[in-house]
Amino acid sequence: MATTYDAIIIGGGHNGLVTACYLARAKWKVLLLERRYLVGGACVTEERTFPGFKVSTAAYVNSLFRPEIIRDLRLKDYGFEVVERNPSSFSPFPDGRYLMLGPDEAMNEREIAKFSARDAAAYPQYVAMLERVATVIEPTLVQTPPNPVRPGMGDLIGLGQLGLKLKKLDGAMGEAIEILTGAARPILDRWFESEELKATLATDAIIGAFAAPSVPGTAYVLFHHVMGETNGARGVWSYVRGGMGGLSQALEKAARDLGVQIRTEAEVTKILVEDNAATGVVLANGDEYRARNVASGVDCRLTFERFLEPSQLPEDFLAEIKRIDYGSASAKINVALDALPNFTACPGSEAGPQHRGTIHLCPDQDFIERGYDDAKYGRWSREPIVECTIPSSVDATVAPPGKHLMSMFCQYAPYHLKDGSWDDAAKNAFADACFAQVERYAPGFTSSMIDRQVLSPLDIESTFNLTGGNIFQGAMGLNKLFMFRPAPGWADYKTPVRRLFLCGAAAHPGGGVMGAAGWNAARVMLKGR
Repeated sequence: MATTYDAIIIGGGHNGLVTACYLARAKWKVLLLERRYLVGGACVTEERTFPGFKVSTAAYVNSLFRPEIIRDLRLKDYGFEVVERNPSSFSPFPDGRYLMLGPDEAMNEREIAKFSARDAAAYPQYVAMLERVATVIEPTLVQTPPNPVRPGMGDLIGLGQLGLKLKKLDGAMGEAIEILTGAARPILDRWFESEELKATLATDAIIGAFAAPSVPGTAYVLFHHVMGETNGARGVWSYVRGGMGGLSQALEKAARDLGVQIRTEAEVTKILVEDNAATGVVLANGDEYRARNVASGVDCRLTFERFLEPSQLPEDFLAEIKRIDYGSASAKINVALDALPNFTACPGSEAGPQHRGTIHLCPDQDFIERGYDDAKYGRWSREPIVECTIPSSVDATVAPPGKHLMSMFCQYAPYHLKDGSWDDAAKNAFADACFAQVERYAPGFTSSMIDRQVLSPLDIESTFNLTGGNIFQGAMGLNKLFMFRPAPGWADYKTPVRRLFLCGAAAHPGGGVMGAAGWNAARVMLKGR
């Protein structure tokens, strides 16, 4: 007789692994199915890309992953280790000056004062404002959102409690609402006068978004960067030792020790439904597995439009799902180097502070706007906005001795091109434009390249099963956040199909390497056991 599981998890991304671990801790019999050859989703380390290098193919830095999960699942015992970055960022400018920012407040004041004494005084107040708002918003990341469509008593209490917390912000409430709904640029323009500081901060507002800092919704992406922590220090971002896959590998080890059965190269093509309840899945090779519960860690287009038939879902729900925006304009380039970039603004061929954090190559906010203008009309940016990280500068395990590894996250590369397609010629032309940006600040960079991997939005989609190449499994505008993600009335990880749940970034709180969606979903599933 075929085995019936308590739960089948579709997708072995970090959220799916988290859900599997928590269910297995509760003695559920769990099967996790992953389409690729390794688990981790977009949070992986791959050694096939460049021999001898450990490449974080997609996700590349850590901060948002929930400390409660690290503690509960004893991930440090399974090898999970983070390496702090100090300073956090380095921004060189065409005039030969540079700006460094990090956890050292005195350094921040000195650095910003090079461009504006007024901004140096305002910056600590700006950070304090964001942290104050975070004290209200961050706890919601690990809560099941209330249902505004069919509210029960618990939902009404939850909404009331959130309202009381917002009320405690007093004068900062207006800024909190603007952060959740507005554009990043007006906020930055109001707080600061130096374009160098504003440009450095503005690049954080567009990560993964098909939007410029002047577009509503980008302030929330900017806000994400103060909500995380590393070793208890708020807003500090880190590298995972051995690459981002170190996190997923620790989760995999924890899951296996808890009894989770994991199958890789197991692509789900259908969710089985009987009497409006999920009963199992079918794989591409025809294998069937049965379960009392199914949790999907992939995006809503795959879950509801590919794995199910339209007749199995209410029309209004399906219409709402079809409104999800998967627009993307991000590309990822991984580069193997035989030397570190030598920046004109801060020379040095040995690993120094200019190499440790995120390197922002963006002179001002208008530069971002012009890049976005190209993308609006279906062209990749002629002058791309490039963020670089060099994990090998602080973690020698990811590259051979004397060599280095760079991640380049590049905007804007629209998924849909007006002319042509993302073939090899287009990818390489865009990559060359990105390399030209680095070369502008670090002459000789291109000649130090050993090899490169270019991932267009189309490649991100096909490799990681992310519709449109959207790294958040759908845009994170106000209409698709908190109690509205993925659809009003369905933000509690449940779906119109009984015993079918969402456990990935398609559900609250959305994208980023947090693990919160997986943890929240597991608690909901266990409550209904």
